Amino acid sequence: MSLMNKNQGKYPLPGHIDIPISVRFNHSWRTYQKRLQRKNQRKSRGKKFLGIILAISVMVFILYGISTKIGDLSKEHSTKKKESNVPSAKFMQEHFAGKKAVQKLLEGHSFLNLDKKLFPVMVGETRLWVDTTLDMDLQQYLLKIMNVSHARYIGIVVMEPESGKIRAMVGYDKHDDTNNPCLKSCFPAASIFKIVTAAGAIEKLGMKKDSPLVYNGGKYTLYKSQLNEQQNKYSHTVTFQKSFAESINPIFGKLGIFKLKKDFLISYADAFGFNQEIDFELPLQPSHITVSDEPYNWAELASGFNRETSLSPLHAALMISAVLNNGKIPEPVLIEQIFSENGQKLYGSHPGMIQKAVKAETTEVIRQLMEATISSGTSRRAFQGYTKDQTLSKLQIGGKTGSIDNKSRDARVDWFVGFAEEKDGREKIAVSVVVAHQEYIGVRAGTYARMGITYHFKNYFAQKEKMKERALDDTLGFRQDCDEKCS
Repeated sequence: MSLMNKNQGKYPLPGHIDIPISVRFNHSWRTYQKRLQRKNQRKSRGKKFLGIILAISVMVFILYGISTKIGDLSKEHSTKKKESNVPSAKFMQEHFAGKKAVQKLLEGHSFLNLDKKLFPVMVGETRLWVDTTLDMDLQQYLLKIMNVSHARYIGIVVMEPESGKIRAMVGYDKHDDTNNPCLKSCFPAASIFKIVTAAGAIEKLGMKKDSPLVYNGGKYTLYKSQLNEQQNKYSHTVTFQKSFAESINPIFGKLGIFKLKKDFLISYADAFGFNQEIDFELPLQPSHITVSDEPYNWAELASGFNRETSLSPLHAALMISAVLNNGKIPEPVLIEQIFSENGQKLYGSHPGMIQKAVKAETTEVIRQLMEATISSGTSRRAFQGYTKDQTLSKLQIGGKTGSIDNKSRDARVDWFVGFAEEKDGREKIAVSVVVAHQEYIGVRAGTYARMGITYHFKNYFAQKEKMKERALDDTLGFRQDCDEKCS
């Protein structure tokens, strides 16, 4: 019962305010409306919040998808780019199947007077790195000392005889700065061919260094009157060694006519690689001989007194390598390795042998003949005082010279081919130098050879001494550690 009903008809209770029902009803409705409004507002805010969350989620999802796609595309592009730097199996097969294939691959690239051991080449759109066998210290030195003032051609090759690796190759052509004379056989072999004749005489005729031989007339002429076996009071008797060291033409001419003749001359020329293509990474012109049925031609060929027998400086270095290599001619090597841009090895050199030219015991006699050329023969001036030189005195040095006008008679072809090897060690090099002088005689081939030999072995001995000092320090350090541990 409400308070009003209980006191109906009586006086009102003290402190009581009588509130009409309409007023109480209106108050409750407004409160309800406010509560309902607040509830609707909360619902509205919740829906807005959920919408915002949903929109953000959708946006995040879209951005994630875009970034993932971009990442995949980037990765795919990177992979394709990486794959493009890796030569295909077909590319490998076509371009690196031996030296001839490498030669074709590198066609058009100049390897004249290289000043870097490792350098890039472009083959189409593929970038490759070529690593050579060159000793850059020696290469730079020879480039520096080349004097081209009076030269039509210069060609210098330094080779490691056992492996055939080229340690230096520099050249000069007055009329064509892209031509590499070291690879050209445009030079008359002159008396360098006496090495071939001497080999035949040693093996087929049993010649020793002290075998006596007779000649008449001048040493450096080759008249038909000198080519007979008659002896008289004007005849000169010399040893086989002296005839080689002083390059006496009539003696070698008579060996050609009366002893070796046509067949043996051809046989030993072939043995030393004449009239053959030599496998190499660069185009190398074959050296040539031509032999007729005319006996005087045999004399010319055997003594080198002709302009038809041709020889390249690189081939000459191979001939000398055979002398140091027990008669075996190595394959020449200039390209050590070829790499792709990402470091994949595509090609590597392998030591090989062209053929065995002569017996090992034959090369021992040839070495003695060549050493006499340095000590008392045609190279004695170029190597004057070498036995007292700080570097050269530690070496066994041998050589052979040759000199003749070229076919056009506008240049004097000057040869030195030889070797130098450590007396108390294993280091050895073969050297070949040709200089075609013009109006005046410039730096001689033998002088270039001496400078190159000296520079190479001076560096070699310095490095060897450092290695000895380092080994001694290591030994002393090891002993000191042992003493400290044992004490």
